[in-house]
Amino acid sequence: MTLTTSQESMRLKALGRAVIRTEAQAVAALEKSINAVFVQACTYLLACEGRIVVLGMGKSGHIGSKIAATLASTGSPAFFVHPGEASHGDLGMIISKDVVLALSNSGETEEILMILPLIRRLGVPLIAMTGNLQSTLAKEADVTLDVSVEKEACPLGLAPTASTTAALAMGDALAVALLESRGFTAEDFARSHPAGALGRRLLLRVSDIMHTGTAIPKVMQGTPLSMALLEMSQKSLGMTAIINNKQQIIGVYTDGDLRRTLDKDLDIRTLIVDTVMTKDCQVTTPQTLAAQALQLMEIKKINGLFVVNQEQKLIGALNMHDLLQARVI
Repeated sequence: MTLTTSQESMRLKALGRAVIRTEAQAVAALEKSINAVFVQACTYLLACEGRIVVLGMGKSGHIGSKIAATLASTGSPAFFVHPGEASHGDLGMIISKDVVLALSNSGETEEILMILPLIRRLGVPLIAMTGNLQSTLAKEADVTLDVSVEKEACPLGLAPTASTTAALAMGDALAVALLESRGFTAEDFARSHPAGALGRRLLLRVSDIMHTGTAIPKVMQGTPLSMALLEMSQKSLGMTAIINNKQQIIGVYTDGDLRRTLDKDLDIRTLIVDTVMTKDCQVTTPQTLAAQALQLMEIKKINGLFVVNQEQKLIGALNMHDLLQARVI
């Protein structure tokens, strides 16, 4: 591998920056297309009782596939159909309650034009996304979104670059507008992404990962410290709760408290845990999101939490290792 010269390096940087500038300008110019026509397109999509069917060939197909995925994950059921396959049977995937969103920069893509009469026969609304408002697709559509660009970022003016970026941005604009109109929430988004990090952070609750029953480290008030240490060792959470006869937490004793006890040169064999416990301990509830429990631990600089119910009775415990295993961290 040969290293580029300083002059070549500068040229490559200049080319890259020129592309970014051209595409940024194309997206900025797209703001003029967010008008009454855009509102009309959103109205059709919001009224859709079926699914949004996205069509596109070549690079427009790749963009269309991404737009369909974004719509589906933000509360607007959608899927992508390849126009070439549509005329060989996949058109049966479109039903009368659907809305079709067709992407073609030229508006003259043969595979899309071939199936327009069949889409019309189904009576479904047709939304076009094109860079040519005088094209066949634009004229046949119920609504035409203008995604035209002044020029492509490709120096040859051939490779779809700025035009595909503009189409993608318009698709995102539709998806976000629909998301807001539907009252789609972060929790709704997480339900569509249960396996992802976002899903875990927005769906996983303390009750899903906490230790319960005999796995909770706890001792009664008045217990010798040596017995409390034994409980901590057996339950392996680095802490134990000190409870009263109503099963309510009155304090906590942790590995950190043990170090502080030893620093004071106290005899742990004769101490009662109540005298060296931390009284104002942090607790959480089973309904709390695991991500919020993590945030509390980070703010308070602690490694574990006890879980209480509405009566403030001890019902669970968790530590950083539990959050790590659940991949919340």
